[in-house]
Amino acid sequence: MPSIDEFFPPAILFEDTIFQIDRIWIIRVVAMIFLLTVFVVAARRAKLVPGRFQGAIEMILDFVRVQIAEEILGKVNARRFVPMLTTIFLAILVFNLTGVIPFLNMAGTARIGLPLVLALWVFVTYWWVGIRQHGLGGYLKNNLFPPGIPWPIYLIVTPIEALQILVVRPLSLALRLAANMIAGHIMLVLCFAATQFFLLEAAPALKGIGALTLVGGFAITLFELLVAGLQAYIFALLAAVYISLSLEEEH
Repeated sequence: MPSIDEFFPPAILFEDTIFQIDRIWIIRVVAMIFLLTVFVVAARRAKLVPGRFQGAIEMILDFVRVQIAEEILGKVNARRFVPMLTTIFLAILVFNLTGVIPFLNMAGTARIGLPLVLALWVFVTYWWVGIRQHGLGGYLKNNLFPPGIPWPIYLIVTPIEALQILVVRPLSLALRLAANMIAGHIMLVLCFAATQFFLLEAAPALKGIGALTLVGGFAITLFELLVAGLQAYIFALLAAVYISLSLEEEH
């Protein structure tokens, strides 16, 4: 049966240090090497008339640029943030997909550390852009003192707004991603563990249930492919939305 221990496998090297290497760490490295290799090969083989491989890569890049960056930030502002948003989208997509790849079978984003790092990157950028755009005083005023509210209400609203921009938004961004990947992994393990039990260990009258759980496992695998892409899109989209909020005069 799946348990939380699956997300904290035994250390392979450097146990109980910040450099600890375990199975999930290796999965992340494999995913990163794959992603870098794909884009290095694509860059070296780039042609004026793209083939299928180059065309697929360009389609993904155009999707992030047009449907996320330009759609939320506008063409002028999008240019500054397309590299960041593209990196976030592709990294999360590949790390998510490791959850359904044989012999890996664990999403690199299923442990909270990586989603937190990505969320922190987004919000450091969010804060930096806001302060640079409006100055520290203007940024704090825009975020902590929404206009049109009677001043006594600020005693309630301002602490809530501060908590939101410092804790709630970045934490919710990370937790949404990690929770979806954790839930998907547990559902897959349950289906395939149940299949093994019913087919190999259960009474003959129950073996037919194993076929149902096997079909369910493949259905959830397809669903996880959809979730992997959807979560990468949502994370990158929200990153663009938050950066857009920093650029606005009032919100």
